[in-house]
Amino acid sequence: MKGDKSGPTDWRQLREFSAVDLDKSFILSWHVDAEMLMIDVDLHLTPEHPFYEKPRPEEQVLFQPAIIEFPFCEQIKVDSDTASSVSETAERLGHGAIEGLRRHEDGRYEISGVFGTVFIVAERPLLRLKGP
Repeated sequence: MKGDKSGPTDWRQLREFSAVDLDKSFILSWHVDAEMLMIDVDLHLTPEHPFYEKPRPEEQVLFQPAIIEFPFCEQIKVDSDTASSVSETAERLGHGAIEGLRRHEDGRYEISGVFGTVFIVAERPLLRLKGP
């Protein structure tokens, strides 16, 4: 329906994040290379994921090293912070548990967690698993 604004889109509705659980994943670091924001994560895979393997008996879940890439990143804003450049802001961001990721109607992405709330203006994210 035209003009219908349903609000932000939760990560569970984005195809890039199917068969993973971001709410049980952890950000390890943030960095920028050229115009690409790259977020290193320990990603919680669900049994539906093609690379899922049953965890060892001493582990409860399976984590896979991965990178969330935001191509053509134009801006990163942390809560009310007004940093000068994307690279400088990425260097100052913290790490820890992810509490959510949403895409807003205006195209911005919002990642929240123990590190605060980070708004990103970039192209649609890509999720890449790292090799063994």
